Formats: sequence, structure tokens, C-alpha cells
Amino acid sequence: MINKIRRSHHANKESFMRDFFHQPGNVPGTLVIDENAYYPEIILIDYNLNNYTKQEISTPEECIPFLDGNSVSWVDVRGLGNIDILQRVGQVFDLHPLVLEDVVNMAERPKTEEYEDQLLIIARMVVPRENAFGFYSEQVSLVLGKTYLLTVQEEPEHDCFDAVRSRIEKSKGIIRKSGADYLTYALLDAIIDGFFPVLERYGEQIEDLEEEVITKPTQKTLQKIYKIKRELLQLRRAIWPQRDVISSLMRDSGENISDEVRIYLRDCYDHAVQVIDMVETYRELTSGLMDVYLSAVSNKMNEIMKILTVVSSIFIPLTFVAGIYGMNFNTEKSPYNMPELNWYWGYPLCLAVMAAIAGGLLFFFWRRGWLERSLTIKQD
Repeated sequence: MINKIRRSHHANKESFMRDFFHQPGNVPGTLVIDENAYYPEIILIDYNLNNYTKQEISTPEECIPFLDGNSVSWVDVRGLGNIDILQRVGQVFDLHPLVLEDVVNMAERPKTEEYEDQLLIIARMVVPRENAFGFYSEQVSLVLGKTYLLTVQEEPEHDCFDAVRSRIEKSKGIIRKSGADYLTYALLDAIIDGFFPVLERYGEQIEDLEEEVITKPTQKTLQKIYKIKRELLQLRRAIWPQRDVISSLMRDSGENISDEVRIYLRDCYDHAVQVIDMVETYRELTSGLMDVYLSAVSNKMNEIMKILTVVSSIFIPLTFVAGIYGMNFNTEKSPYNMPELNWYWGYPLCLAVMAAIAGGLLFFFWRRGWLERSLTIKQD
């Protein structure tokens, strides 16, 4: 049953932002679960400078002994397909009903909110597809406490946290020496940096499309441009509010974020700004490609019309000559009734005259420059 749920949910993830609406009159804090959501998996990573533990737990209550120790506990819930488990997670971490609602409802705008001794961060994570263009996208919720970090993901298959998990396991850097706020920064930084591989692929696609638009534009080319433009818009919708989230964490996060971690958040903010710049640049390039495509199609149509016009212009005088000689006057009545009909070389001479007219017109069109391509682009 779980595998069936996963397959159907995976198919639904083609949509970047699924439409979500609260039913009018719902009680605040009401949890609405997608019927195709993944069944939750809970991974606990508990660590300090000297110790490291990672285990998959079957019930939220199993992580309670780890929350009040001298270590940092990272509880990662992957999947939202069981409302009972989610409510028990809320009880274990003493989550406000509105926090649990924001965590479960998957169409939230990236934001940050403070609740007494907890800090809620909503972010959007993107991961490039393995064997195809495009990306997976999901909402990630982070609830930061004094000694723990609760993260909730839509599904367990795709995320960009493997590097952070490896740093914790191998004790690289200062992550094992720092608190839960530094872990929060590390995950946010991984989320922001996850945009770069996705944008790198779009850069390659845009380069290929530039050549295709110039050399051989087709209707399929237009569909590719529109698809990239739409997906870049989706990336823009994801990264812009996340920059504001990081800015808010740097200024207004109170005691939940230490001054040392705020310094690291500046670097994360810079990365977000770089992502925004790349997204805007690629959007401008795709808009320019759309204009070039329309110009190329228009020029291609002009080329076709020019060829048809030249052919018609050549055959108009030939048709005129053939029409005159097709009247077949009787030369016995008068020597002025088309005497060329009785000439020995009349037929070859008529063809020669017609060929001379066609050649003369072609030469005239060539001298006027009408036979040159209207779109000539030289590349180094």
C-alpha cells in the first residue's frame, strides 16, 4: 500500500506548486493531508563533539530521551501520509497548532515565525532530476529549539542534505562543536546551494536553444522556450521569499540564533542573492530567445514568400508569351497573323526568348539584392 502511495505521489510532483485552499470555516490549526502523501519515515541523528548516533525510529515518542541531553538532536520526518504520527510529533515537540498546520500544509510561502522557545522556518528545496531536465521541488519545514532541530519533508527520496549528514558523521568542520542553530544554518545553506546545479542545467539548455533558434527554429523550439521560461518563473517564486527569510533570521531571530551563526547567515544570504541574479539573467535570456524565435519565424516566412514571388514574377512574362502564341492566327488570311508559326526555327526561338526573359529577370533580381537571405548571422 505504501509503495502504491509513493508512486502516485511521485506522479503528482510534476507540478511545482500544487494548489491548496482551506475550506471556508475550518478551525485554525486544522490539518489537511494529501491522499497521495508518502508514509512518514523518522530519522534521528543525535551528536555532540565526541558521540554520534543515527537511527530510524518507528514512533515519535522514541526521540524524547534525546531532546533534553547535552547533545544536538536532529529529527527528520520524511513524509506526511499519516495524520496520527504528525499529531504525535506535534505533542512530542510541543508544537503550537498553527505551527503544525504550517508544517503539514504544503503550499506555504517561505517564511519564519517565532513561538516562545521555538523558531519556525518554512523553505522550498529544489533538486535536479537524475536523467532528465527539470527539478523536484518540495517544502521543507524547520522547527528550531534550544537543543534540537525538527525538519519535515514531503517525501524521503530527494533532498540536498547528504553533504550535511556526511559532515556530522565524519565530524568535518565545526558542526559537531556547534549547537542546533548552526545545524539550521547548514541546512538552509544546503537548500540555497541546491539551486545552483538546477540553474547550471538551465544555462546549458539556453545555450543549446540559442543555436537551435538561429539555425532551425520549429514549433518544438517554441515549446522548449516556454517550458524553460515557466520553470524559471517557478524558481523565482521559490528563491525570492527565501532571501527575505534569511534576512529576517539575521535581524529578528532573537535568542534562537546566536551572533556567531548570524555571521554565517550573511554568506547564505549572499548565495541567495547570486541565485536570484542567475534566475533573472536566465529569464531575460529566455525572453530574448522568444523574440529571436518570432523574428526567425517571420524571416523564414519572408524567405518563402520571396521565393514564391520570384517564381511568380518569372513565369508571368512566360505565361504572357505562351498566351500570345496560343492564339493560333491564320497566316493564310494575312501575313500579320502571327507569321512565326510557319518559321522553321519558330519553336526553339520562342523557347530561347522565354529563357532570355527568365534569365534577365533573375539577373535583375540579383542586382537589386532580392535573392540574398534576409537573415544572415556570422559566428566566429
